[in-house]
Amino acid sequence: MTTVAEHRRIGLLAAWGRYPVVVAEALVAQGFEVYCLGIKDHADEAALRPLCQAFQWNGIARYGSCIRFLRKHGVTRATMAGKIHKTTLYRPWVWLHHVPDIRAFKMFYKSFGLTQGDRRDDTLLTTIVNEFAKDGVEFAPATDFAPELLVKHGQLGRRAPTILERKDIEFGWQLAKEMGRLDIGQSVVVKGRNALAVEAIEGTDACIRRAGELCRSGHFTVVKVAKPQQDMRFDVPTIGVGTLRQMVAAGASCLAIEARKTIIIDETEVIRFADRHGLAIVALDCGEQAMIDGERAAA
Repeated sequence: MTTVAEHRRIGLLAAWGRYPVVVAEALVAQGFEVYCLGIKDHADEAALRPLCQAFQWNGIARYGSCIRFLRKHGVTRATMAGKIHKTTLYRPWVWLHHVPDIRAFKMFYKSFGLTQGDRRDDTLLTTIVNEFAKDGVEFAPATDFAPELLVKHGQLGRRAPTILERKDIEFGWQLAKEMGRLDIGQSVVVKGRNALAVEAIEGTDACIRRAGELCRSGHFTVVKVAKPQQDMRFDVPTIGVGTLRQMVAAGASCLAIEARKTIIIDETEVIRFADRHGLAIVALDCGEQAMIDGERAAA
């Protein structure tokens, strides 16, 4: 039986970005004791360590060590936050830098050692949470503890999308959902109902930069959505001021995201930045066509 003290303990698997810090802050504010596993070359130790009862660095292939750390501290619940840069898996001699322990080897030998496995995000991340569950550590969505991070439906900021941008949102939404269904990526960049760039393992920021290189005239639309089969425990679409900085640098003019399925970091700062740079941001429900239909009816 879980004691009250154990119930207030929670593990945090922290990867890159500000998101893990925001989650840790929310957990501490709710009275949780946070036991943090920082992913090597990803986590922000300086920001996380003061918020946590204990902090330990771990490589991306040291899951036996991760599980022992949590069990030692009596942790039976955990959450994960932040992006793991999957491109690191394809660097030369990566396994010399992130030496896998025996447990990680057993977990991933099908994906990395045999021909019948795959390395898609859902495959790898589901393997991780299932392995922790074998030792009594259950993962929960980080947004269970910080639901305010999920963006609400509607327009963010002063500028609404133009008619052309709305048409690109409609086209890009369908394309992004299909890419998500195939577990390829979450974002597409569109102009004139033509796909300029599709996100794969490089991530949203690099996808936006590539679109800017291909479309020097700018004024294109970024669409970022959840997968149709989205597991809210991991790989939830996330935006912040950094995303908008990439958009401005590349020449993008509009961002469409999925309401209640997208995490927004520092929303007030995001809106201020968007207004300052004339960006349109809208959060829509899945399959929503109301904006476009309304425009067509008005026409």
